[in-house]
Amino acid sequence: MKKARAWRLGMKDFLVMPGPRQRPQLRRPVWIILLVSFVSIFLIGVYVYPASSSASCFLFSSKGCRAFRRPPLLPSRPLTDDEIASEVVIKEILKSHPVQTKTPKIAFMFLTPGSLPFEKLWEKFFHGHEDRFTVYVHASRERPGHVSRYFIGRDIHSEKVGWGKFNMVEAEKRLLANALIDPANQHFVLLSDSCVPVHNFEYVYNYLMFTNVSFIDCFVDPGPHGNGRYSEHMMPEVNKRDFRKGSQWFSLKRQHAIIIMADSLYHTKFKLYCKPNMDGRNCYSDEHYLPTFFLMKDPEGIANWSVTYVDWSEGKWHPRAYRAQDITYDLLKNITSIDESVHVTSDAAKITVTKPCIWNGMKRPCYLFARKFYPETLNKLIHLFSNYTTV
Repeated sequence: MKKARAWRLGMKDFLVMPGPRQRPQLRRPVWIILLVSFVSIFLIGVYVYPASSSASCFLFSSKGCRAFRRPPLLPSRPLTDDEIASEVVIKEILKSHPVQTKTPKIAFMFLTPGSLPFEKLWEKFFHGHEDRFTVYVHASRERPGHVSRYFIGRDIHSEKVGWGKFNMVEAEKRLLANALIDPANQHFVLLSDSCVPVHNFEYVYNYLMFTNVSFIDCFVDPGPHGNGRYSEHMMPEVNKRDFRKGSQWFSLKRQHAIIIMADSLYHTKFKLYCKPNMDGRNCYSDEHYLPTFFLMKDPEGIANWSVTYVDWSEGKWHPRAYRAQDITYDLLKNITSIDESVHVTSDAAKITVTKPCIWNGMKRPCYLFARKFYPETLNKLIHLFSNYTTV
């Protein structure tokens, strides 16, 4: 028994004793292996999915996404002299740094036929933030009589505007030109007389100022009210594959506002060839000019949705308009919580395209404003404002 026990002890010592032919075991922390694997997978994903997609940008702000852009594709044809000049100007503007001001401001630009029925609601929205906004009013039919101190003296030179006509685009550019004079204006919001805020000022200010994109609606509609409006007279500068549609109610960062002011080439193309009753089709430049222009010039710089909510569910030429009896806390709160943009094609298929609203890599509510509201809704909106705008 003693000999057997001694033999077992000897064998134990032998097994644990490292011999000269035994290979040492390599032990690496698991976290290093996981980190290397994650980085490898991520880099492959960035290459496969360009930074313009929401999947790649999910982890980055739009500024970060720019660092991962693929090299621009070479043009498929020689550019015209006007296109070359346009490319140079736009690229130089995009490379410029935003103007540094002590307190950046938002320019609220109202495009209206006359009076603004919701001035008292906007006054409630603006109150206490006087150093962070400016107001501009373009009234195309009659000079409005203002009831809010924030709107008095804020009218600009206006011209007549017709629904669906190109002078709608010219009125938008007139508003932008006046707002750009103030170097403190860093974001520019286009609003109508039927628009109302659906969040408080602080929320709106942070939403617009702390991201690096413009909120321009832009989607592909193969139907008669989308690509069916395209004219081949826009060739070669504007190809049908680049023709886009979107809401006219935009929100622009300063760089993009300057680019619009600098553009004459594409402005002229749309002025001449995107208008009602041309070649048997009705083309409305306020729905196509900016979405197409920015898709071609800075597709990663736009969000592809508008921050102004409009209800097109009734399927008519104009969106749903809200009456006093429609205004409830639930209606307004539902609008503030929508976090996906929805587009429906105008062809026979009526395809619904739904995309999440990604703000600096996070899914956030899409809308800061809403329309169309009848003037009779004012008192109810004022009464509910503090409740439905609470974050």
